[in-house]
Amino acid sequence: MLLLVLCFMALVYLGPFIFSVIVSFSDDKNLINQPGKIVSSGWTLRNYIYIWKDLPFSTWLFNSVIITIFQTISNVFFSALAGFTFAKLEFRGKRFIFGAMMASLMIPGIILIIPKFMLINELHMINSYPGLILPGMVSIVNIFLMKQFFETMPKDLEQAALIDGCNYFQMFWKIFIPNSKPALAAVAIYTFQGTWNEFMWPLIATNTGEMFTLPVGMASLRYELLTDWPAIMAGTILVSLPTLAIFIIFQRFFVQGTAATGGKE
Repeated sequence: MLLLVLCFMALVYLGPFIFSVIVSFSDDKNLINQPGKIVSSGWTLRNYIYIWKDLPFSTWLFNSVIITIFQTISNVFFSALAGFTFAKLEFRGKRFIFGAMMASLMIPGIILIIPKFMLINELHMINSYPGLILPGMVSIVNIFLMKQFFETMPKDLEQAALIDGCNYFQMFWKIFIPNSKPALAAVAIYTFQGTWNEFMWPLIATNTGEMFTLPVGMASLRYELLTDWPAIMAGTILVSLPTLAIFIIFQRFFVQGTAATGGKE
């Protein structure tokens, strides 16, 4: 009985993705409105060829790759550095600062869109890579995850490093970073997935097609292609492949890192 329930739940979650894959290979533009014709519909690669050759897909792909790489690297480094600071260093106001950061998570992200846009606009970074990258260079959630992970590491490592003459940054870079690969992988996967699929901020911060990211570019096709759903689904499948590949390759580190952040020494 439990197996049947699990299979049903898996079908519920995978059903839309499977349907999207089928539609992306369909030769019938109205298939999404007539799902009963799935079996009799013709199959073709036309939609994928159209996406690659006739649309600025490569430009959108380049923008998404650049933004995702910069934000992932910066999040991994700054979140690890801040997490190490809150976990291992003692300084005045540490608890207040960390508490204020955690309290800020109660503010819905959508509320911050307007002040974020006003700030980026004042800095003349609208429709530019800095304007798309800077607001997401560090995440409080990632800082919390790294802090929790560093708190699980033995204090003997810290004491041994101090005895060997390491300062705190050397301790962080040479000892704690090499021993925190699972947590770093979890942060990297979280950031990659969130940045790659980010829609709202790139939509607001760009005003020309040349700066669109993949999610924004694919959304714009709804108005250009009208009811050409197979082409839209083909682009959607291509957008989802990198995230799927990253998770499959690094899922072992992701699970280890997520589990390790849940406890203390």
